[in-house]
Amino acid sequence: MGRLALGVGYDGREWSGWQTQPGGRTVQDRLEAALSAFVDQPVSTICAGRTDAGVHALGQVIHIDSPVSRDEVAWIRGVNSFLPESIAVQWAQEVSEDFHARFSAISRSYTYVISNTPVRQPLLAGYTGWCFRALDEGCMHEGAQLLLGEHDFSSFRSSQCQAASPIRTIDQASVERRAHLVLIHLRANAFLHHMVRNIVGELVLLGAGKTDLKHFKRTLEARDRTQAAPTFSASGLYLARVVYPEKLLPRQPVLASPLFSCLEDF
Repeated sequence: MGRLALGVGYDGREWSGWQTQPGGRTVQDRLEAALSAFVDQPVSTICAGRTDAGVHALGQVIHIDSPVSRDEVAWIRGVNSFLPESIAVQWAQEVSEDFHARFSAISRSYTYVISNTPVRQPLLAGYTGWCFRALDEGCMHEGAQLLLGEHDFSSFRSSQCQAASPIRTIDQASVERRAHLVLIHLRANAFLHHMVRNIVGELVLLGAGKTDLKHFKRTLEARDRTQAAPTFSASGLYLARVVYPEKLLPRQPVLASPLFSCLEDF
């Protein structure tokens, strides 16, 4: 008995996001039902970052206060036996009571995958965003560098965001192309509601030649959501990794998705 950290991956297409809702069609609802079935009593979860409907996760992290004692392999296989194919526990690790999936996190990393083809690709539907205009990933990468450091990200903050402050620190931002795929990588201490998807929307306008770097910089500095691009599709967004202090989570698996390898070959 004690606190347990779990790494969870999920295909977000059929779920209404992470956070529990009355209808029960969320990842949290389904995962808590599986955990409760495994231990035969109610279990509640705390996650590292709440994802929207349609958003995927390779490296979501949760913690629970376990009412029973089981070995780590038993947690993985046991809970997964109660989960649908679109959700799976990837790893389990006993942690101290000082560990908190949300508040102990040092950083969170997201990757957004854009299919940059003249015609949409049905086999990628739900797994990538799509832009039919040719994108200049080099220009997009330059724009992403303007995001580095501590900024007020109000221009990329949802009107429904409940965060106390719009100030966030991005310490990694890059854009790369792999064949027809454009991948946007962002790592920060934390993200605002819709922040990544709003940034992606602005970078796509930049890469398509609809704006320039000066405009991108002005948009960031405006601190005004109405000045930025519309929110981009949820389909291509992946919560890739959450990092914690080693003393709180000694073993931090880095998970790779076979999906990305397959996508490179399209």
